[in-house]
Amino acid sequence: MSQREEPAPGVLYVVGTPIGHLGDLSPRARSVLTNVSAIACEDTRHSGHLLNSLGAQNQRFSFHQHNTKARLPQLLQLLNEGQSLALISDAGLPGISDPGEQLVAAARAAGHQVICIPGPCAATTALVSSGLPSGRFCFEGFLASRGKERRQQLAAVASETRTTILYEAPHRLVQLLKELAQLCGDERPLQVARELTKRHEQQVGPTIAAALQHFLKHKPLGECTLVLGGAPISGPDQQSDAHWRAELAALMASGASASDAARQLAQQSGQSRRALYALVHQMVEKESE
Repeated sequence: MSQREEPAPGVLYVVGTPIGHLGDLSPRARSVLTNVSAIACEDTRHSGHLLNSLGAQNQRFSFHQHNTKARLPQLLQLLNEGQSLALISDAGLPGISDPGEQLVAAARAAGHQVICIPGPCAATTALVSSGLPSGRFCFEGFLASRGKERRQQLAAVASETRTTILYEAPHRLVQLLKELAQLCGDERPLQVARELTKRHEQQVGPTIAAALQHFLKHKPLGECTLVLGGAPISGPDQQSDAHWRAELAALMASGASASDAARQLAQQSGQSRRALYALVHQMVEKESE
């Protein structure tokens, strides 16, 4: 479909918007946003600044995690009536760590075409500028805020051999770095990116320890994107302490006590129970710091 034919009736356009620098909005995205029948915004007030600067006069709807269920039928009805609809988030590519994926799935299920207008994404922007391996990577987004689910997710991240991308809010960043240091070891490669594409863009690393030291001295501001190097790949008898800490954390997250986790893992792996228990003891000590 050529640009002149856009936007087409009954089509959902998923439009990437700038994550910082307004010059990153593509001409095609600008054209679609000014000509669609309606726009679904994560926050109409936030997106209003961008849309008003473009001279967009179309109808706007809020669409976020708290009104998804109520708003979906209304947006689908617009498409059923032959109107064109654009979906945007506060910044970046919709559907990444926001409810956009639900609208896309619902539109496709209802027989509507979905077209993505590519644009910036904090995850890939941070990844390619980190210097860490990007041939194979995985995206975790925001982890659970607390409890068993968070411990299990952290254990999985710590043992992942691919580069992992995480999002975190500024007030929780230091705690996440402490948890990663405990499970991955202080020297695991890490870059924390903040203010991406903006004037004061910052990359902090190159290790978990270095990033933690920096943010203990300088209060984090703005949402952060973490790019974590993968766990070392080694033979079963040559795994690193970070690997065994992650395995122990996963067992304890499933309800095992510290001693039971050490005993179970020793039986499964052939590792020394005493050595594994020593690692558990180190983990507990770090948690109490």
